[in-house]
Amino acid sequence: MSQELIFTGNGFLQLHLHSMKAWLLNSVYDLEKDFSPLLLSDIAKPVADSYEILVRVSCCGICHTELDEIEGRTAPPAYPVVLGHQIVGIVSGTGKTATRFNNGDRVGIAWINSSCGKCEYCLSGCENLCRSFQATGRDRNGGYAEYVTIHEDFAYKIPSVFSDIEAAPLLCAGAIGYRSLNLTGIKDGDLLGLTGFGASGHLVLKLAKHLYPATGISVFARSQSEQKFALELGADWAGNVEERPPRELNAIIDTTPAWTPVASSLLQLKPGGRLVINSIRKEAKDQAALSAIRYQDHLWMEKEIKTVANITRVDVEEFLSIAAEIPLKPQVEVYSFDEANKALIDLKQKHIRGAKVLVMS
Repeated sequence: MSQELIFTGNGFLQLHLHSMKAWLLNSVYDLEKDFSPLLLSDIAKPVADSYEILVRVSCCGICHTELDEIEGRTAPPAYPVVLGHQIVGIVSGTGKTATRFNNGDRVGIAWINSSCGKCEYCLSGCENLCRSFQATGRDRNGGYAEYVTIHEDFAYKIPSVFSDIEAAPLLCAGAIGYRSLNLTGIKDGDLLGLTGFGASGHLVLKLAKHLYPATGISVFARSQSEQKFALELGADWAGNVEERPPRELNAIIDTTPAWTPVASSLLQLKPGGRLVINSIRKEAKDQAALSAIRYQDHLWMEKEIKTVANITRVDVEEFLSIAAEIPLKPQVEVYSFDEANKALIDLKQKHIRGAKVLVMS
């Protein structure tokens, strides 16, 4: 942090901290070739606006969406931008009209950074679909930094049962998994499938076993280590995406970036079953898999496909409350702040067991 000495009104010298360390993304990168997409920089420390709070970041979860931002598969940010949207930290300043939090409070910040609050979607509780939706770490600077600001209405108290590191993945992987599970429409005793088994998948499995104890859960995962991990957490069956589970499923949540699991999942559904796609994008290179979808086999008998777009504040608040009751604690791999690029490359190269969290020193 750079610093300068300034005179206060009573004539005393005071140390003024006016910059901070942050990892900046300056352009699109190909992570197959460039292993250092983020540049560690000194940038201006943000100042809380009227209704905002200033948060000193403790840790920030690493998300697949960051890979999409880096490689240019999402709406482009205004470069340079600080990534990160699973943020836990301490309030260290408040705007003039901000009243929800006090200095020293522990808070979380999620993907939803703001919405207009006036459109039909915001007024009906679907602020995640607002055309003015802004995302933390894309449209506003995120948590790969020492400090971040947020409108007080888009910050959340963290239940005391969680450490900072445990709480970070709950703010995206957990909350979006909770929304996905709700969108399946399953009831206790139904059969659920999970395609992909990373940060969100392992939390959804734990959540589903708590909310629907009589529900059987099948996991479709690429590697034997992921399949083994799923069985350790209580899955009833685990295999690869081309394998068939013992029984057809009422619903499947797909968290992969590929099209092949979509085609395969539709074949695994019961009549009237629903596939919920929890992914911000699908890879163009795998689009040929769509040609394998045949109406009579894959979609006939009132099967459905539904996508998940962003999260609402209610999703985060409800999920944190339920997670604290369980308590639902993620499996976490920890990286120091100076290992941001390494954490992203590990995620890109599929070195996954639970969630990844970047911790400030």
